[in-house]
This record gives sequence, C-alpha cells and structure tokens, in this order.
Amino acid sequence: MSQNSKILVCDDDETLCYLLKEQLLEEGFSADIVYDGRFAIDALKHKNYDVLLLDLNMTEIQGEEVLKFAHEYSPSLRVVILTAASDLRKAVECIKLGAYDFLSKPYNFEELIITINRAIEHKDLLIKNALLETKLNQSYSNRIIGKSPQLLRLLSLADKSAASDSNVLIEGETGTGKELLAEYIHEHSARKDKPFVVINCASLPDQLIESELFGHEKGAFTDAKNSKQGLVEIAHGGTLFLDEIGEMSLSLQPKLLRFMENGEYRRIGGVANLTSDVRVIGATNKNLMEESNNKNFRKDLLFRLNVITLTIPSLRERTEDILVLAGHFLKLKSSIHAPKHLSEEAEKVLMSYKFPGNIRELEHIIERAIIFAENDLILPEDLNLAGNSLPKNSLFQDSIEDEDGILSMDQIEKKHISKALNFYSWDRNQTAMQLGISLKTLYTKIKKYKIQQNRYE
Repeated sequence: MSQNSKILVCDDDETLCYLLKEQLLEEGFSADIVYDGRFAIDALKHKNYDVLLLDLNMTEIQGEEVLKFAHEYSPSLRVVILTAASDLRKAVECIKLGAYDFLSKPYNFEELIITINRAIEHKDLLIKNALLETKLNQSYSNRIIGKSPQLLRLLSLADKSAASDSNVLIEGETGTGKELLAEYIHEHSARKDKPFVVINCASLPDQLIESELFGHEKGAFTDAKNSKQGLVEIAHGGTLFLDEIGEMSLSLQPKLLRFMENGEYRRIGGVANLTSDVRVIGATNKNLMEESNNKNFRKDLLFRLNVITLTIPSLRERTEDILVLAGHFLKLKSSIHAPKHLSEEAEKVLMSYKFPGNIRELEHIIERAIIFAENDLILPEDLNLAGNSLPKNSLFQDSIEDEDGILSMDQIEKKHISKALNFYSWDRNQTAMQLGISLKTLYTKIKKYKIQQNRYE
C-alpha cells in the first residue's frame, strides 16, 4: 500500500515532523514536511499528494483554512487531522468540512499507519467509482472478441506493449475498438491497479479539452466557480487514453507535448507547475504523418506519442471474426428468456457485407435485427442492410466529374459529403460513421464547404 504513496505532514512542531517523516520513510512512504498552513497550501499547488497529515493550530494560517483549500483544490486528497485532546470538538467539525479522519496527540504510530492506509484505499475507491460511472453506458463488455490471425497477432503485440511503460499510438478505422485495445494494454500493465482515464478529443471544444485535461483554477474563466482537478491529475500512476487525438487543435498540442516530455502541466489560470506520472495512449483514424506533413499535427508530438504504434485491422480484413462477434452481440442483447439466432442466409449476408462502420456497426445491426425479427430466428431482411450500405453505382458514380470537367479535390470532397448527407437524410452520426470520419471532422467539413440542407428534398 505504501509504495509510491505521497504524504504531506503539516505541523508547527519541527521535532515531531522530523521524527514522523523518518518513520514514514521507513514504512516506504514518500514524505514531505511543512511547518505552517501557508507552506502546506503552496506545497499542494506544486505536487500531488495522497494524504495530508494536518495539525489544526499553527501560526499564520490555521488548519481549518488549509482543509477548506485542500477540499476545493484537490478533492481526492485525504486529510487526516492531528489534534490535541482539547481540540476534539474542532476536529469533529473538520470531519464535517471534508476531513477523512482525526487522531488525538500523542498518537500511536501503528494506528496512524493503519489510518493512512485506509485513507489511501478510500481515495483509490473514490477515483475508481468516479471512473466506473463513465463506463455504465459502454455498449459492450470489456473483452476483445475474435479468433482471426490478424487479431491474435495484434494482441501479441499489445501484450509486449503492456510490459513496457512507453507511450502508444493506436491506429484504426472508426468503430474498430481502439479504446478497448487501450484498456486491454492498461489492464495487462504494471499500472493496472491505477486509473484508466478516457477523453475524446473530437467531442469537446479546445478550452473544455484543456480544462478536462489539466484542470482550472477558480475564476479562470466565466463559469469557473470552483477549482477543478484535471484528468492528468486523476490518472496519476495510471493511463490516460486520448481518443481521436488527431482532432486536437494545434494550440493545445504544445501543452500536451510539454506534459508528455516531463510530466509537468499547469491548470488554466494557474501559475504553479504541477506534475503527474501517467502513461499516454493515443488513438486516431487518421494518418498522423500525413497530417503532420500538412501542418495539422506537430511532428514532435507524433514522435513523442508513437514510440509504439499498433494498427487495428478493419472488420472486413478479419472476416473470421464477423460471426463470432455477431454471436457475442446476440447473447449480450437478446433477452435471457427469448434468445435469438442468425439463420444461415443471414450469416451469409453478414459475411458478404463490407462493414464501413466496423464492429460498432455490426453491434447496431444485431441490435436492430433483434428488434425487427418476428421470432427467434433472424432472417436477412431483419438485418436491414440495404439502408446502411452505399450503392456502388448510383450514389457516387458522378463524384469525380461533372459537366464542367474534372473536379478539384476540394470539389470532390464537398460533393461526396453533400451526397452522403442527403442519402442519410442529414443524419450526421450515420454519415460520419459511413464516411469513416469523426463527427467533429464532419461538422468542420460542413462549415468549410458551407454545405446546406435542402429543406424541400
């Protein structure tokens, strides 16, 4: 429990602090000491601690003020009050203000160690519960399903990657399961008992991504009514997964690069340099080398990130896994009392389909088929694939040229996206999935080309 755990001791009794630090070091903890609340607040701004051992009576800033600051600035920090017997009522009030526990002086050191370990366990539990809440809506269980040689080769490489602590770049089309592979690497690494934290760089505006990553100080911007811990702080000791990292703005990339180089970062509105130890795994459906050549992605960030590069094959490249995955989704989504099965004809249809949306699309196809099927046998018509596939000869056959001759690349892209949007009745999620781009990229293209929906179609 004590390994890598950081303790801050704040007490104006220098002799007590010295002895306590020596005892904590012998127990395997990392320990720092300060002699007043002012220095404790400064220390908390510059370093991540697991537990604060806090005396209430100090010269300049009292313990209650330090507790209030710690509770707001670093909510996951566990505070243990060290108090004289005469201050027990004040210690109880501190519990109401958010302190984890209190011990009366003179305290038993063994009891103190037990309390510290319990506090660290409580902190880890709070973080895990918070992360679990973000996974409640995950559409399928955290298992990588398949038996194809391509998948088995990928998992072998992932196992080797997990044994190291290097940054990883995962490439693959939309819907191939990049987050699932990142979590697989985390769960098989030495960091598995620490948090696995996810942020989607394509789903949030730049300032919000920076705030989510690095946190912000109270008053840093209009809606910043309280200080907030960043995900890099929450993920300390664990893994940070940056999904769709190719969508990150050029203005934010240098800050991420600095953090990846030395573990240092600043909260928005803050002046103190904080540090956090995380492994970074990025994922993209883009060719980041091409993006960097086009000045859309920093090469130094790419080289810092792709120490290890893993490429997930598309579902059409691992056809042996189609029916295995389909069977998995059938079990997952069918009623226990009324399980449904694929007919041989439906299996043949699935095996011949190209799955532009990969595994995510297969999951949705199976879920829809379960709803549409009249009985326990799913027929080809229940799969309803015609509406999901793009006709090869009718929809885009005139995308390359028109009456004015050969089109430019921008003209082709605009025309292609316009036709896809109209084909899917401006369902942007479905359009983005079929085009193999993120929703944020689709919105960017619509704005760039000024594509408008014809309300009378």
